Amino acid sequence: MENRGSVRPFVNFNAKHDAELLHKAMKGIGTDEDAILMLLTSRSNDQRQQIKAAYKKAYGKDLVGALKSELGGLLENLIGAGTDDQVLIEILASRTGQQIQDIIKMYKKELGGRLERDVCGDTRGSYRQLLLLLLQGNRDEGIDEEKIEKDAKISGSDIEDSIKGETTGNLEDLLLALVKCMRSVPGFFAENLYKSMRRAGTDDETLMRIMVSRSEVDMLDIRESFKRMYKQSLYSTIQEDTAGDYQKALLYLCGGND
Repeated sequence: MENRGSVRPFVNFNAKHDAELLHKAMKGIGTDEDAILMLLTSRSNDQRQQIKAAYKKAYGKDLVGALKSELGGLLENLIGAGTDDQVLIEILASRTGQQIQDIIKMYKKELGGRLERDVCGDTRGSYRQLLLLLLQGNRDEGIDEEKIEKDAKISGSDIEDSIKGETTGNLEDLLLALVKCMRSVPGFFAENLYKSMRRAGTDDETLMRIMVSRSEVDMLDIRESFKRMYKQSLYSTIQEDTAGDYQKALLYLCGGND
């Protein structure tokens, strides 16, 4: 399958060398934010994990902790964001069955617990039941958009309107996300990015999470969907709604202006 991410594994990668570069960028008077941003946003997530391990081995310190102490404001938050229902919905609605199984394995490896059990403890009712069904990771992939639309017209109303009329809260949000992802995963993320920047005040957590998590997957497709849906580029929208080093990091992840 063709890689549609804006960030790809760095050629001639050397984790020890990158760890040294980051150490130098943070050492002495002042921090070279540009050097840090250029390096971290041009490496894949797997490569960043190797850099983190190499940094710990060479300097005896946690790289994330070191970066947080050197970087300020929103740029510091770009290192990592928390988890809530919005994140849970976004992940389970947009990932394939195999990706969900990989997430469950990684969750157990990193946190030592069962994701299904933790979801049960934090959710209720039909919302919980649907989340657990999705965590089984065996739903059909590549659902036909025309079939969805045809099925929706049988009841005489748009399927999204039906969901809004019959459900509320997190269950409504999850069902709507599933329908949108069935139609177009890049379109789903393009809409969420637009909403994160065009409502009163920027939703920085959503903006950062999507830009980081999709940069290696389908950012090029998200950029195309964004421009088609909103008649402006994702790049220029980020420029209008953010500033400083935080903006630079997001623009690097965007991968260019359409």
